[in-house]
Amino acid sequence: MPAPVLMLLNRPSLDADPLDAAAPPHASLDPRSPSVNVLDLGVTRGDGIFETISVASGRPQALEPHLARFARSATMLELPAPDLDAWRAAILAAIDQHDPVPEAMLKTVLTRGVEGASAPTGWVYLEQSADFRAARAEGIRVVTLDRGYPSTVQQSAPWLLQGAKTLSYAVNRAALREAARRGADDVIFTTTDGYVLEGPTSTLVLRAGRELVTPPTDFGILPGTTQASIFEYAESVGLATAVKPLTPRDLATSDAAWLVSSVRHAAPIRELDGVARDIDTALTGDINAHLLARVT
Repeated sequence: MPAPVLMLLNRPSLDADPLDAAAPPHASLDPRSPSVNVLDLGVTRGDGIFETISVASGRPQALEPHLARFARSATMLELPAPDLDAWRAAILAAIDQHDPVPEAMLKTVLTRGVEGASAPTGWVYLEQSADFRAARAEGIRVVTLDRGYPSTVQQSAPWLLQGAKTLSYAVNRAALREAARRGADDVIFTTTDGYVLEGPTSTLVLRAGRELVTPPTDFGILPGTTQASIFEYAESVGLATAVKPLTPRDLATSDAAWLVSSVRHAAPIRELDGVARDIDTALTGDINAHLLARVT
């Protein structure tokens, strides 16, 4: 397997001090060597944001939507605004440095930096992707879990940062462990007032007839870059798309459903809360082929 690539940004935001005024915009580091200060707030508090970007045959997929969401998350956390030109350059440099592979996973991370300092920390990490062919072709087993919030949480309690892609992923990891205990591969969160939301690392898309539907982001859901690409493709082949509230019954009675994400792409749901369900093999194949073939 090719060695991963790590790029440290010297000045991830123009609104804050650089790490070193004399250093280049980004530098390649050995990912096996210590690189992050133990007092960095991203490590000690989870005080930071990230994006995960698929790289297919050397092309970063949906790069601009990912960068826009990165900036949106920074605004929600009141972090220094990322210098998107600097991040874009570091991303492309990391891809150029990595040995060619069919699929890779690239992660951008921005933290508030070392406690007491004035410079945020930012890095880009790139490695070959895991093999998701089985999940894409055969589907995944999913359970629904209560997230513990109503659908109005983003409006009533914005300080909970629902809808931001933060480093605070302990709850998401705990949910996946609970799924494994129940014999499942993944999770769909539900609200206390009876709606379905998203997965810990994915967006829900279902098909009802010839319409693809996803829940609204004002329920505290992360805007899905992969979901947006899928909807663009669906509309190009004559399928309707909609964003609207969905209940567990809507999910259970849908003609097909997927959890979609940047690196795994579209994984069809073959079992929901222990009940087997059909998968739309043809549409799944078309969607994943489209996602892998994107040039931007």
